[in-house]
Amino acid sequence: MQPDLQIMRVLIQLTYLALILALASCGGINKVLKSTDTDYKYEAAKQYFMDGKYENANLLINDVLASLKGSERGDESLFLLGMCKYYKGDMVTANDYFRKYYTTYTSGVHMEEAYFLAGKALYLSTPGPRLDQTDTYLAVTEFQNFLETFPDSKFAPEARNLIFELQDKLVEKEYLSAQLYYNLGEYFNNCTMGGSNYEACIITAQNAIKDYPYTKRKEDFSILILRAKYDLAARSVASKMQERYNDAIDEYYGFINEFPKSKYLSEAEKIYNKAKEAIK
Repeated sequence: MQPDLQIMRVLIQLTYLALILALASCGGINKVLKSTDTDYKYEAAKQYFMDGKYENANLLINDVLASLKGSERGDESLFLLGMCKYYKGDMVTANDYFRKYYTTYTSGVHMEEAYFLAGKALYLSTPGPRLDQTDTYLAVTEFQNFLETFPDSKFAPEARNLIFELQDKLVEKEYLSAQLYYNLGEYFNNCTMGGSNYEACIITAQNAIKDYPYTKRKEDFSILILRAKYDLAARSVASKMQERYNDAIDEYYGFINEFPKSKYLSEAEKIYNKAKEAIK
């Protein structure tokens, strides 16, 4: 009886792979690089990848990438390049490869995963909240686009959680900025918002609450606004003083209504009493 052709093909492929691995292990990466056999190089690259030798895999895939373009392996090879950079910790380059993959192979086998990993690579490269947050905004956008494209993806829950983490970082950046404006107080040389640092503090905190209404920092932003409004009133010219004290008092009422058990309640009441006394 004739043996099953599919089984024979699998056996031939396994034998060929075993031969490739044996040659690669004997001669090392330099021997593989010198070969003119594209199949040999590519299979060796995949084995290096499986063994965690990402630099070797990256070298070999780059060497044969042009000749694989347009073939079924062109799809896989580009994705593997992104994975090599991802596992090596080069998140910027990994993001570039994953983005190139999902824009080039719109029906590719790894389309969904590449789209998700493009966002995760950016997420892993974002700096602390005290530094510029351009990459954080880009990562949020990447994840949002992914969720619009693959709303039911197995990666969707993780993507949503990572968006929340990134937004927390953006909120922290805004909080540090608002706090800095408040601490600078009457120092005018740096102020680029409003007429004073207190006004800049108020604007920054109010915008953060508007942009991130469910942030855990809302109470902290709100007390900053109350402090800044009182201090702005106390340092105002006579013609604006009463109006600004009244604004601080209104802010106090809004604060205690929203946070009746606030950790800042005692401070808020002191500000209110001083504002009332100043008006008298």
